[in-house]
Amino acid sequence: MPLPTGNIPWPPPHLKPALDAMHTWDTWWSGDPDRLEDLYGGGTTGGIDPKPAQFSGGVRGRFARWWWGTPTGEGERRTKVHVPLAGDLCAGSADLLFSEPPKFTVEGDPTTKRLDLLTDDGMLATLQTGAEVGSALGSVYLRPVYDKQLADRPWLDAVHADRAVPEFAWGRLAAVTFWRVVHEEDGQVWRHLERHERGRILHGLYQGTKGKLGRAVPLQDHPATEGLAGTVNDESFVETGYDKLDVSHVPNQLSRRWRANAALKDLGRSDLDGVETLMDQLDETYSSWMRDIRLGKGRIVVPDTYLQSAGPGRGASWNPDREAYAGVNVLRSGDGMALTVAQFAIRVQEHRDTAEDLVNQILRSAGYSGQTFGLGGDVAVTATEVVSKERRSMTTRGRKILRWRPALAHAVEALLAVDREVFGGSITPQRPNVEFEDSVQEDPLQLANTVDVLRRAQAASTDTLVRMAHPEWDDTQVQVEVGRIQQEAGTAVPDPMQAGDLP
Repeated sequence: MPLPTGNIPWPPPHLKPALDAMHTWDTWWSGDPDRLEDLYGGGTTGGIDPKPAQFSGGVRGRFARWWWGTPTGEGERRTKVHVPLAGDLCAGSADLLFSEPPKFTVEGDPTTKRLDLLTDDGMLATLQTGAEVGSALGSVYLRPVYDKQLADRPWLDAVHADRAVPEFAWGRLAAVTFWRVVHEEDGQVWRHLERHERGRILHGLYQGTKGKLGRAVPLQDHPATEGLAGTVNDESFVETGYDKLDVSHVPNQLSRRWRANAALKDLGRSDLDGVETLMDQLDETYSSWMRDIRLGKGRIVVPDTYLQSAGPGRGASWNPDREAYAGVNVLRSGDGMALTVAQFAIRVQEHRDTAEDLVNQILRSAGYSGQTFGLGGDVAVTATEVVSKERRSMTTRGRKILRWRPALAHAVEALLAVDREVFGGSITPQRPNVEFEDSVQEDPLQLANTVDVLRRAQAASTDTLVRMAHPEWDDTQVQVEVGRIQQEAGTAVPDPMQAGDLP
């Protein structure tokens, strides 16, 4: 299919429910209180009564009934506190997946060496970013990109889900159009559209308005796209050298919200989906706690007689650090001369218990254990105990790996194909085998004790024990180490039954 033509609405209207939801999740993920107030309409009232909005229907009324939708009174300072739990949750999800780089295995030494060069630390950083973005927005896209002026090899790039118009067939990505705003001025919006199809990429530049795509203009009409004008042919596309779609779609989890929507059901689900109200109440709890602290400040009520005048029209003051005062000449003394101390209680335990319960409920609803995020204390435990306490997080990690593994294998295959097409070489693009490293490492001392017990019980061979102690080694490294151990132990004796003809 070609790029869109005509002054059509943009983004496409069928994506509006998903983009609205992504905007909400992105606002919570950003951790910006100003954006939260803008989202829910909780800014200053400006003299407007907030009650009509809170009792009205529709989206306006629903948002106004949130705690972040409660406006700050005119002339008052904002006392709302935001707990950035959404950002911690999404970052923790990415750490569970890519705290260690995945292992890619292909056939052929030239392809292996080139792949090792392509999958450097830069790819791991991209995957961590993509996993965090996918956790927040529900999905992420991986595409190979290159620039000969920046590097002598291509690399993977993560595209956010709110800047993509995907097309699915039988639950798989068939084509996708990425878009970005390259310029805005005087109500005019310039957009660059990049459509990925099987074997090719189409580029287009459009001049329109905020809600309309507008008309297509030449790529060289804007500095952001003029460099692409020399790479595309007469039909505004460039061949990728890969006979499949070069973009991989990684859904975070199965979508619940759009299960019955054929256009949106394959987009994926955010880890923040369904816990927005709990995060709103968590912020309300912490704000109430901080309010108790403000009100709990000790105050002294001083009789007028104790105040020292600062002069006509300048009021009066009282120095609480003064040690001696002259006698006060009054007719009689009594309760009216006493100092009154106001000290309100701070409900620390009640607020802490409420906040901890809300945090645990949020993490549990998102599919994670509190231990993953440091709840329960930092206690030295074995790897087995860690997995047991973080079983829910490990289960969620396993579900996400089921979606990341095939998408990552496809992305690496496309990366190898683009590398051969653009930079040449004798590599053979192929789909690699992807292995995710364990996010929980065994304690070396405990592992050594386990190996020693198995060796003394003669329950495992030397080859098995070496593989157990060094799971990251390949077959060659294991065989070399087994040979060294046998030589040191004096057991490296050839089998006489395999020695050939005896004299």
